[in-house]
Parts: sequence; structure tokens; C-alpha cells
Amino acid sequence: MAAINVAVAGASGRMGRMLIEAVLASGDCRLTGALDVAGSAALGQDAGAALGRTSGVAVTADLERGLAGADALIDFTRPEGTMAHLAACRAQGVAMVIGTTGLTPAHEAAIAAAAQALPIVRAPNMSVGVNVMLRLLAQAARALGPGYDIEVIEAHHRHKVDAPSGTALAMGQVLARATGRRLEDCAVYAREGVTGERPEGAIGFATLRGGDIVGDHTVLFAGTGEPGDHPSQQQPRQLRRRQPARGALPAGSRCRPLRHGRRARAERSARDLSAGAGRAAPRIRP
Repeated sequence: MAAINVAVAGASGRMGRMLIEAVLASGDCRLTGALDVAGSAALGQDAGAALGRTSGVAVTADLERGLAGADALIDFTRPEGTMAHLAACRAQGVAMVIGTTGLTPAHEAAIAAAAQALPIVRAPNMSVGVNVMLRLLAQAARALGPGYDIEVIEAHHRHKVDAPSGTALAMGQVLARATGRRLEDCAVYAREGVTGERPEGAIGFATLRGGDIVGDHTVLFAGTGEPGDHPSQQQPRQLRRRQPARGALPAGSRCRPLRHGRRARAERSARDLSAGAGRAAPRIRP
């Protein structure tokens, strides 16, 4: 099979560099575009320069140029950037793999509308391990039942701009669905002062920011008279950053057949990604 032509958004960012590294190391993907914001010091430079490599692809802020020839754009940027990329991809018929977090309901609606015509794979965390953990959390919540209080605790580096993290919110959504609720109706995002007793059935969130923490997520199931269980994502920082990058590439490869002659519901959720944990890539059903 011919290589997948991939463009990467946010080329000079932490995840952008990791994604470019993953594409360059891949045997079945070819880097054809690297996008960054206007004014970035990386514009005009080779996309592999920060990695000590030569890719032959110059970083550009020109969306049309950066997407030319691409089968898919991998976007782990910010909501405003993702919306601009979404419009450009729709205009040029380029599929998208979206790992951006902090999206509002309006952003979600725009992505869902674009997915009617454009192959889109989206999840707040592309790591296969994290998506398997989401499945396990649902099982634990159903097994433990209403007698356990649920708290989601997450920690990230000081530069992260949204809170709670997309992965923490995905955990909350899974936990709420597993117990027959809507997260919007039971989430508690902040506590201060005299709060009164913990509301029955609440799912609480605690957010920590500091240093260069790549991302730690813990779910606490607290029952009466026994210690809480803590399904947790805790791995070496470089591994944690590489896992979503590696997971994004097979997601992009699944977009290509949809782009060439098949109509599909292409937007996928973290729940759907976890179903593909034992295979080479998450599935997109035609």
C-alpha cells in the first residue's frame, strides 16, 4: 500500500514535534506538510530541524500550501486553530485526526457537521492504553455501584491552557454513562468555603498544574469502610507524550479509504477508539 501523506498542525509545539518525529519514523506515512501560526520562529525552517533531521518539508502558516497533497491533517493544537484547520480541510477535502482538547459545545457541533462530509477521527487522548483504561473504568463503575463516591484527579505541566484535561473529562463522561447519568448533571469542578456535604452521585474533579508534568490521571472510588481504588495513568514522561503521537498515525491511515469513494460516519469518540485497542488501528465504520 502507498504511504499516507500526512500534514501536522502546530509543528513547533511539543506535540507537533513529537508527531513529526512519529511520521518521519513511520514506514507507512510520509510528511507532506507542517503548519504553524503566523509569526512563529519556525516558519520557513525544515520541519525536522528541531529533531536534528531533514524532512524536505518547510513549516508554513499558509493553510492551502501546507495541506496540498495531504491525505490527512493531524491536529493537536488549540480550539481556535482547530476550527480554522477544519474549514481549510473541508475546502480541500483533507481528512482530519483531532486530538485538541478544550473544545466547546459549539466547536463540537462544527466538527460533527463537518464529519458528515469529511473523514474525521477525534478523541481527547489517542493513546490506546488510555482508551483501554476508559473501558475498565466503565466496568469498575458499574460493578461498584452507587455506594462509591467518584473523584477524578489530573495533573499537567504549567503550560496547559484548559482544565480539566480532555482525558479527565472523557473519564467523567465514561463514568457518568456507566452509572446511567449525564456528566452535565453530576459534575463538580470546584469546591471552596462551606460547601455542605458531598452531593450523592456527584463526580468530582481536581486539577493540578505545575512544572513539566506531561499528564497524570487518577480515578478514586471511595467507599465506606474500605480504601479507594485508584486506576491510574502514570508512566515515564517521554513515553506518555509519544503514545498519543503513535496512536494518531493509524487513525490517520483509517481516514484515507473513506476519502476515496466511501461515505461514512467518520467522527469517532474515545469509546470507539478503545474498541480497537487489540488491533493495528481504531476502526471507522462505513
